[in-house]
Amino acid sequence: MIAVERGFVLEDSAGDLHAIPDVWADPTVRMNDGGCDPDGRFYCGSTAYDHAPGRAALHRLDVDGSVSLVFDAVTISNGLGWSPDGSTAYYIDTPTLRIDAFDYAPDTGLSGRRPFAEIPDGAGFPDGLTVDADGHVWVALYAGSAVRRYRPDGSLDGVVELPVTHVTACAFGGDDLTDLFITTSRENLADDAQPEAGSLFRYRPGVRGLPVATFAG
Repeated sequence: MIAVERGFVLEDSAGDLHAIPDVWADPTVRMNDGGCDPDGRFYCGSTAYDHAPGRAALHRLDVDGSVSLVFDAVTISNGLGWSPDGSTAYYIDTPTLRIDAFDYAPDTGLSGRRPFAEIPDGAGFPDGLTVDADGHVWVALYAGSAVRRYRPDGSLDGVVELPVTHVTACAFGGDDLTDLFITTSRENLADDAQPEAGSLFRYRPGVRGLPVATFAG
């Protein structure tokens, strides 16, 4: 299952794409980031191309192919992940400079939104996130040259410094899920600035990630 500009498509085992009707018609808004919940439903959030405040939303694709609005009034919908026991979801709307937490249950979905951690002014903008097997939340900081690790209580546990400013996302991989892969961007940088910007980095944090939740449709 793949998020595309205005919705979702299914790629079958032969590589053929099967479109689901567009979720919206506005060509100035696109999908951005998301992930699957513990019950195999795919959540993905959007952003306006010009990042106009409040024009985006978070949508959910259910296993029967139906799409529902989870909430709107979002500006740049970004990282989304679940705690190891599946009871808590973590979510980023980048301009808020926060990671928020939700309660999660199969019947009710996301509820009880509250601040989990805040990024200090000048430290960058929260972008993608992932959760490790110990329940710690890793957050990439765009324009912040770092990935931060937060304890389950929301306190800062560690910082991974990067040699480039625009850090966009992080995810665990490798055979034993002990590699943290970190993506970066060259957006709005001069050609001769930060030669490693846009590279994929690997970090060994000494902890394991969680297996990626998959779509159950």
